[in-house]
Amino acid sequence: MEYMRRKTILLFTITSILILSLIGCTVNRDYYLPIKKANPISYRDLYNLSQNNFSSIPEVVEKVNAAVVGVATRSIIEDDFNDGDVVEEGIGSGFIINDEGYILTNHHVIADASSVKVIFSNNTEAEAQIVNFDENQDLAVLKIIDGSKVPAIVELGDSDTLKVGETVIAIGNPLGKEFIGTVTSGIISAVNRNIVIDDRVLSFIQTDAAINPGNSGGPLLNSSGQVIGINTAKIGATGIEGIGFSIPINIVKGRLSAMASPIPELGMVAMKVTPEMTKYEKVPTGVFVNKVTKNGCCCTAGLKCGDIIVKFDGVKVNSADEINAIKEKHKAGDTVEVVIYRNGFYRTKKLTL
Repeated sequence: MEYMRRKTILLFTITSILILSLIGCTVNRDYYLPIKKANPISYRDLYNLSQNNFSSIPEVVEKVNAAVVGVATRSIIEDDFNDGDVVEEGIGSGFIINDEGYILTNHHVIADASSVKVIFSNNTEAEAQIVNFDENQDLAVLKIIDGSKVPAIVELGDSDTLKVGETVIAIGNPLGKEFIGTVTSGIISAVNRNIVIDDRVLSFIQTDAAINPGNSGGPLLNSSGQVIGINTAKIGATGIEGIGFSIPINIVKGRLSAMASPIPELGMVAMKVTPEMTKYEKVPTGVFVNKVTKNGCCCTAGLKCGDIIVKFDGVKVNSADEINAIKEKHKAGDTVEVVIYRNGFYRTKKLTL
């Protein structure tokens, strides 16, 4: 599997042959239905039906294109070989979901980014910040913060009503800024397609609409111009074409309100207590506090450098990742109880996020 920004590539094997490439994406039961005799439908009837219920692809693009953005990131990567840091740039896609300038994209598009800009369809740029994310579902919410006018917003559809064979349209920025606003189309190839990504099983919409590096986070649209998926992944291997995957939009809908709230920051640098520390320093397992940021919530709660966090919100913890996983279930302003070990004694602190 490879994350399909320019900068990141990961691989995984499907039946030892296929490689799934992240770009920015239950086996169904067989139902045997009795065949019923039906009156044939004429071409004219079919044409009129399609015209009454669906928009043409140009109409969908005209409706949605201004709400689709490029997501340009800059990351600072430590370079131990050259004794310095390296600035790495990436590009993905996203789409504006409300008039306040909130944007939905993939988490892997903005992972480790130190700064984020969005690029509108007219090639103007705006500063954005990461508001929140759900790494497990590969989702992230950004917000335009420089006062730029929101050009348009998308309409969210219903991915639970999708039928195999429906026409879909993808808009995004394959291969970078040079191809911003590229439109491709295809059909729904399958629904509820389970794919393993980073040891997690995720359910996707499968489509044959062309999806390429840089499309990550862009919308998959139905024929009414509604977003029914977030383009996320594809199978990339020699001789394989037209197997792309999108996160169903209904999975996202239930998370939007929570993801629009900023993740509380703890204001500390920490590491796991190693077995050697436990053995030689006679300290309990937990999370060792290396640094506390002045005026951060850990500092305000009375935590100090050298403390060992053994419980966070009533749960035993052994790594900073475990603390972050608990923290992300809370919102700013919540108070959690933290049990620490300091100078041979256990103490309990109240920490307001």
